[in-house]
Amino acid sequence: MPDRFTLEQIREFWTQQAREHGQAPAASWSDRMVMELEIRAISEHLSDGDRVLDVGCANGFSTVQFAAQRRVEIRGLDYIPEMIDQARRRLADLPGHLQGSVQFAQGDVTALPESSEAFDKVVCIRVIINLGDWDRQLRGLLECARVLKTGGMLLLSEATVQGWERLNRFRAEWGLPDIPMPPFNLYLDEDQVCEAVSGDLELLEIVNFASTYYVGTRVLKPLLNQALGGVVPVANPNMEWNRWFSQLPAAGDYGTQKLFVFRKR
Repeated sequence: MPDRFTLEQIREFWTQQAREHGQAPAASWSDRMVMELEIRAISEHLSDGDRVLDVGCANGFSTVQFAAQRRVEIRGLDYIPEMIDQARRRLADLPGHLQGSVQFAQGDVTALPESSEAFDKVVCIRVIINLGDWDRQLRGLLECARVLKTGGMLLLSEATVQGWERLNRFRAEWGLPDIPMPPFNLYLDEDQVCEAVSGDLELLEIVNFASTYYVGTRVLKPLLNQALGGVVPVANPNMEWNRWFSQLPAAGDYGTQKLFVFRKR
């Protein structure tokens, strides 16, 4: 496994992503198809009239889609100034195209600049895995809980150790090598997370929204490519193959990325 990035290296990585990709979804993740799956899964839990905090919003790609689909008041935060610059530019190009209202500001999930019990929903997408160690991850999770109203929901979409390991076991059965954990990530242990926040948050469900997609693009696609002699760009997430698998119903628990749905006690 590659050496873990320091916190400074993680920050520099995401700063460079913002500079290189601007408003493109690749600033947050190269796999746009699974990001669309993620947005659909989260949107099912947003309602008109909600006050929403989108923690770690990156360049606002997902944030504005939530506001396009629901009449929500949503505030996006990210600790990378260049990400917020791009998010504000995106918003400036969208007058009249949103059902809800959106604003963006700089903020750190480990010390949110928000009042306690201020939001109906908190969305946290691939943020906690970028905090370097469990102590900081737990601090971020508890901050998300703090700013939620009693009865409010934390919609936490993160990569998990369990999903990653199960996917790699599936790949190993067919002679495929393990997919490594990126050096800037520390995936979450599902049991550890649920136990650690149980005093503040009740787990309602864990949604394996990406399982079918991961099997199709991380197992079947490379296997077919091997059979064809390596003629397909397996890592290209913009192929029709990926798009097709993103339209199929989710089945199984092979997705690294999962959605935790918590309610504040």
